[in-house]
Amino acid sequence: MARADLIPTDALLDYLARVGARTDAVLDRVRRETAKMPRAGMQVAPEQGALLELLARLVGASRILEVGTFTGYSAICLARGLRDGGELLCLEVDEEYAAIARRNLDDAGVGDRVEIRVGPAADALRAMPEDPVFDLAFIDADKTGYPDYYELVLPRVRPGGLILLDNMLQHGGVLDRDTEAARVIDRLNRTIHDDDRVDMALVLVADGVTFARKRDDD
Repeated sequence: MARADLIPTDALLDYLARVGARTDAVLDRVRRETAKMPRAGMQVAPEQGALLELLARLVGASRILEVGTFTGYSAICLARGLRDGGELLCLEVDEEYAAIARRNLDDAGVGDRVEIRVGPAADALRAMPEDPVFDLAFIDADKTGYPDYYELVLPRVRPGGLILLDNMLQHGGVLDRDTEAARVIDRLNRTIHDDDRVDMALVLVADGVTFARKRDDD
């Protein structure tokens, strides 16, 4: 079996940040300002944001769901990938982050495509009908809630739709499983691996991203 032998040095990561994604003044500002915040590590990398936008375009997404929005970098990217007239629904538990995200989305010119609902994501999801209306979902919230989010999101994504889950390697913690989050994510990785409702791949992007495509009914 071939093994990846590329070591992500600081120089290589800097190179990736410079040429691995097309950013603009708004995205650069959001990253710069968020980097000063206590929980800055929750922000997606530039190349990850570019991947989100590209995937939204590839699936022709008209409706996207984001679970965990933080300051809005990933939401901007997802909203930019929507088809004309498309909508992004963001679930964010923290009112302060939601307000920052709203300002950033408006500054990026995509605020009219985005609804932000503030409160626990699981409650918001349970309040939604189990209709397969979303083309794409991105889950990047509290890790111990991931199993619930996955099960709640899956019936609300159309057959052939895509679910993306971030931080699925826990910086290597899934091997030692020495934190509750790492143990939860490890169990979920194994669950998704064996889940015949989806096609899946866990890839080494940022801190590990799982791609789960909901299989067609037939």
